[in-house]
Amino acid sequence: MLHVYEFEVFEDEGWLLAFPYDMAGGTQGADFKEACEMAADWLKTEMEHRAMHGEPFPEATFGNEPRHGGRNVIVAVDAGKDTVPRMTAAAAARELGVTPGRVSQMVAKGQLETFEDEGRTWVTRGSVEARKAEAPRAGRPKKAATA
Repeated sequence: MLHVYEFEVFEDEGWLLAFPYDMAGGTQGADFKEACEMAADWLKTEMEHRAMHGEPFPEATFGNEPRHGGRNVIVAVDAGKDTVPRMTAAAAARELGVTPGRVSQMVAKGQLETFEDEGRTWVTRGSVEARKAEAPRAGRPKKAATA
């Protein structure tokens, strides 16, 4: 699904910030091109999140007056459940080196993100990659030494 929104790009403390008019949040870049690229990435992630969790898509407005003295840009992305990188719970277990039961526990604790699409539950690849980056060690944590 194509999503089109207007963003304001303005300078603040040496960064170019890109904020949408119709949603909370935003992003930044080192220069105008990067700020626009980051705005597209931010919008794609936001729209995928809303699609996965059944949240409404805000009504887009255009022709807004800049609030921070910046300039307006139009950002369009193709995003929805179908664009979310995903895997099955079994594939997530293999990727993480854990059992499928452990994946279920991680989902219940909010350590992995899931969503339903066409009657199946999927684990987001991003949450698996984030978990791998955390690289928890096997076994129990060592107790802190007491003095």
